[in-house]
Formats: sequence, structure tokens, C-alpha cells
Amino acid sequence: MKQHAPADTYGHPSGGTALFDTIRVASVPAGHVYVRHCSDPRRPDGVVRLRDPRPNGAPSTSQRWWPPVMLDPAWVDAHHEEFDVFHLHFGFDAQSPAQLDALVEALRRHGKPLIHTVHDLRNPHQCDPAPHEAALDVLVPAADHLITLTPGAAAEIARRWQREATVLPHPHVVAEPRLSRPRPHHDGFRVGVHAKSLRPNMVLLPVVRVLAEAVADLPDARLQVNVHHEVGDPAAHAHAPDVLAELRDLADAGRLRLEEHDYFDDDGLWDYLSSLDLSVLPYAFGTHSGWLEACHDLGTAVAAPSCGCYAQQRRCLSYGNTQRDGLDEASLRAAVLEAHRVRPAWRASPAEREAERAAVAAAHRTIYAGLLG
Repeated sequence: MKQHAPADTYGHPSGGTALFDTIRVASVPAGHVYVRHCSDPRRPDGVVRLRDPRPNGAPSTSQRWWPPVMLDPAWVDAHHEEFDVFHLHFGFDAQSPAQLDALVEALRRHGKPLIHTVHDLRNPHQCDPAPHEAALDVLVPAADHLITLTPGAAAEIARRWQREATVLPHPHVVAEPRLSRPRPHHDGFRVGVHAKSLRPNMVLLPVVRVLAEAVADLPDARLQVNVHHEVGDPAAHAHAPDVLAELRDLADAGRLRLEEHDYFDDDGLWDYLSSLDLSVLPYAFGTHSGWLEACHDLGTAVAAPSCGCYAQQRRCLSYGNTQRDGLDEASLRAAVLEAHRVRPAWRASPAEREAERAAVAAAHRTIYAGLLG
């Protein structure tokens, strides 16, 4: 594996190193909600992010950005005059270390600084941590500037690679006017687990079994489990008939309410989260969570596992769950009981979220400008 030293000073493509008014960013991706909310719509900052090139086979009306075209060194060679800095967030799951080395070489060849936001120290979509660790072993040492979302992640980056990362909070996920809308009223206490399509980092059934027992002992409490239709589709990668069978048995026994459906659109997801008093994240590994941020936006309490850095992102209840140590059933029960007793109303202030987003946008502008000299 090649070692890439961060470059020193980069100038504008037309020459010189003066701070220029518009900074053009090749962002991977650009259309994801996290990246879109790293800009400030109320105070234009002169940062322009290139639109995601459509992958081969994607129709012209598609918003799909994966697999990212910008990760191809040939794209960098062909388009290097169109951007000033290259900012990689995520989407490099399928890239080998050699391919990432080639990307870094292409950026160096054209004098383009690389910024990497370390969202995931452990990829939640990969059972084996080795491929993601190998990718980070290329990207983290090579990056001209590193960003991450929590102090815990920054400390881990410093420990593993002796690199300093700027810590910037995750900007809001839910937008106005929904961000300011009052929570809808409902009776009782609703605990929810969204299994999605059984992402590899989920330990679903052990968590659901504990929750079913805990909720059964609480007055006016109900457990709802949501799962995508493809979990029951024999042709789908997420097909898990044994998991679905047990969930259906628990539903038939009156232990939980099971909802099987297609992917929510944004409005459907916000409606779902707003209907819950507690959203339980059934993860055994991972680092940060956009789901947690959406709950914070909407005022839904979260019970987050002890793995990763979830508890440092936003205020939440915590329970023990790691791939190494397994599920701490007692702490999960305690988190549910505490949520039922306290009914926490932790919700983002729209004004604070607006100010936070402006600060995040300004910090990105400063980082980009600093690399360009």
C-alpha cells in the first residue's frame, strides 16, 4: 500500500494561492442530506458542490448517486479543472485499497486537496470490519484535512493513525416546516424498532424479545416493529424467513405490532418517528447515526447502544450492546423503564439547529479555504 503524505499548499487552477470567492467542491456524495445540510441556505458562503454524476445505467431523472462516479481516477483526470477541492464522505464501500490509492494519486497529480469526513470507523453495512479498516488506512493518512462528528471518534482517529480530526456536529436532518411542527398527540407509550432490511449491524431478535417482555409489564405501553417487504422476499438479498416468522409469531401472540412495508419516503419516515415515544437502535456495531439526528429533530427519545459514538452525538438513553460483549438485557430493560417513567422531551430547537448549520457551513468554508492558501 502506498503512503501518501498530505500536500502542502494548493493554488487556484488558474495559478496563485489567493483566497478566492467561490470554492468548487467535488463532494462524494453531494445529494445526501448530510452533505446538503453542510451548507447554509440563508447565508451563501461561496461554496459550490458539484452535482453527483449519474452512475452508468441510472435514468436521467434518478437521484441515485451510488456507486460514486467521482471515485474513478479517470473522472478526476477528465474533470480536475472543474473543482478546487475533493471531499469524500462515504460511498467507497466497494473500493479496494488499490483503487483508493489510485484516486489519491490522481488528486495529487492535479494538485487537488483531499478532505475526508470520517463518518464510520466501523461500517454498519459490512459484517467483516477488515475491508473498511483497509480503506481508512489509505484515506486517513492521505487526507489533507480530517473531519468527524464526535470527540470519541476523533480520539480513536488520533489513537489509530496519529491524525487530528476537526469535530463538527451532524447538522439537522429534518427540514422546515416539519422541524418546527408540534408533535402529534397519541395515547399510551409507544416503543419502536425499525428493522429496515436487516442491516448487518443489527441484532434484531434478541433486542425485540427483551423489549416485548419489558413493554408487557408497563401500563399503556406498546411495542411496534417495522420491517421492509424485502425481508420476506425470497429473491431479495435481505430475505430472512426465520426472522420474519418469529416476528409474526410474536405479533400473533399480541406481544408486538408488526408493520411490513416498502421504504418510507421522507414524510412517511417523519410521521413514523413522530408517532413513537422511544426509538430503539438495535445495533451491535457502528459509529454515528443520521436516524438519531432525525429523532432529535422530531423530539423522539432514542435508546442507543453502547457501541460506537452514538451517545456523544445527541442526548439519549443508552444500553449495552457490542459485537464483542453482546446484548446487556438488563440495561435495555432499564432504558425502556426510564423512558416510560420520565417521558423525555429532548428535541432540537429550530433556532439552535439553524445556528448550528450556519456554524458547520462556515467551518467547512474555512477548512477548504485554508487548504487552498
